[in-house]
Formats: sequence, structure tokens, C-alpha cells
Amino acid sequence: MLNMNSHASRRFFAVLILAAVLFAMPAPSRASVAISVTIAPPALPVYVQPPCPVEGYIWIPGYWAWGPDGYYWVPGVWVAPPQVGLLWTPGYWGFTGGVYVWHPGYWAPHVGFYGGINYGFGYFGVGFVGGYWAGSVFRYNTAVVHVNTTVIRNVYIDRTVIRNVTVVNRVSYNGPGGVLARPTPQEQMVMRERHFEPTPVQVAHFQAAAHDRTLLASYNHGRPPVTAMDRVNGRRFNEQARFAPAPENRVNERRYEQQQRIGEGIRSGQLTPGEAARVERREQNINRQVNEERRANGGKLTPAERQQINREQNQASRQIYREKHNEKEAPR
Repeated sequence: MLNMNSHASRRFFAVLILAAVLFAMPAPSRASVAISVTIAPPALPVYVQPPCPVEGYIWIPGYWAWGPDGYYWVPGVWVAPPQVGLLWTPGYWGFTGGVYVWHPGYWAPHVGFYGGINYGFGYFGVGFVGGYWAGSVFRYNTAVVHVNTTVIRNVYIDRTVIRNVTVVNRVSYNGPGGVLARPTPQEQMVMRERHFEPTPVQVAHFQAAAHDRTLLASYNHGRPPVTAMDRVNGRRFNEQARFAPAPENRVNERRYEQQQRIGEGIRSGQLTPGEAARVERREQNINRQVNEERRANGGKLTPAERQQINREQNQASRQIYREKHNEKEAPR
């Protein structure tokens, strides 16, 4: 029986409901208002963009999302679009009627209004200048995006797009005290285009970030330890150093991967609310243990602690697998 009085249970169901609201809405409604809060989002962190790992992937800039415990960072990530020819319009926070309102991002043939927010890497407030579709091939502007040119050859350089970019403005919302931008006529036309919802990979990425307490602004004080990834379940980039030491980085990766598996299980229906709550509690206990031991050891785990955490993560991984693949009780 799930204890609804526990903080972990309340937080789990709040995240589950929020994800259901955001990702079960019809595609045209996805660009409409979804969430409103009374607290302004933190400033956008400055971070390094990982190189694009696969031809045709599009950069999804990081942003501050809102959950039961306040704002948390959703790392930037390279993802495959739902179909050739689509571009990503980032979501944004806008101040209106005394509250900060979240306008979700979406896929469309053109980039629409995203509050005038300078997310960087081609999303400088209006449109997208990090590349374009040439038929079925996406060409990357390496003046503003980072590309692995040993894998991707469809590149060009256009530095004119960054002449008037303000790089010091990291404000993360539209409205008084933030960016005072309004939609251009072209962006208004995009609002009337057909919009496509985030892909399942993006949903899993969002849900994993929502479960990682280290990404909470209240925990990291606006400086998330992981700001970007080269792909979902891929290499995680750190703002302070390009990569954590290999053993520490692997601990981080496994924590993140298992949260993604939980999120994917919720989305696919393989995990019931009760099953998800059980594996989530175990993950929270492991995360709490890792954080406490790192604080006690100057930010790192000892070899013995890493071995113990690895054993616990192996057990948690097997539990997630069992819960996702067990026989569900047939409805009566």
C-alpha cells in the first residue's frame, strides 16, 4: 500500500500528474499555456555544448522546469526530430497576470516565438541560426553549434548571425524585469502551423531530470551539476569541468539512466503507480546515500563506497526490470 502521507509519495504522484498533463495533450494544444507559478525562474547557466553525435540530430536547449519541489534544470540535449524537416521551438516562461506562465516547446516546420530568450547555440531570441534543412539533410552552422566533424560533414560557417547577440544576458523569462519581446509577424504565422509534440525520447529525458534532486535549483543554487548531454542515455557534460573523473562519472550516469528507465516505464504503462513508487523509493535512498557520502569525503566517493553503490545500483536495476516485466493483475 502506497503511503500518500510520505514526501516521496506525494512528490512522485505530483511529477506523474504533471507529466501526464504535459505529454498527453493533443499536439496543437502543446504550445498553449500549461503551468503557472509565482516565483521567477533562475538565470540560465552558462555551459559548454557537447558536439552533435549523430547526423540529423537537433539541439534542444536546457531550461528551468517547475515541479513539486520547485525549479529544476532539464539539461540541454541532442535528439532526433520526429520527422525530417522539423525544427524545435523551445518553451519559455512568460510573466502575465502576476504569475510566471510556462509555454511548452514544440516541433514545427519553422521556429516560432520563444519569448525572445537567448538560450544560446543558435537560439538567440528570434528563430534559429544553428542550421537548416536542405531536403532530407540537416546542415549545421559550426559558428554557433558544436559538431563532431569526424562523423558529420554537412556543415558550414556563418558568423554574421552572432554580430548583434548579447551573450551576457542570461535572463530566463519574458516580461517585466526580463526580456521584453513580442512575436514577429512570421512567428505569429508559425503559431498557426501544425505543431508536433516532443518525442518519447524527450519525454524520458524530461522525466529523468524531474527525478534527479541534484538538478533542483534549491539544491544546486542555480548552478546545476549537469547542464547538457550529447544524447539521452549518453555522455553527461558538467559545467565546472568537461567530465567528472571516470569512476565518479559512471556513478552519475547510472543514477540518471535508472531514473530514465523509471520514466519510460511510467510512460509505456510497464510500471503501475505502485511499482513505480517502489523503485523510485529505492533510487531515492541510493541518491541520498551517494550525496551524504560525497559530502563527508570532500565531494568524492571512496573506492569502497563506489563498489557498494555499484552493488546497490545493480540490485535496483534488477528490481526495475522485474517490476517492468512481471505479470500485471488482470482487471476484474
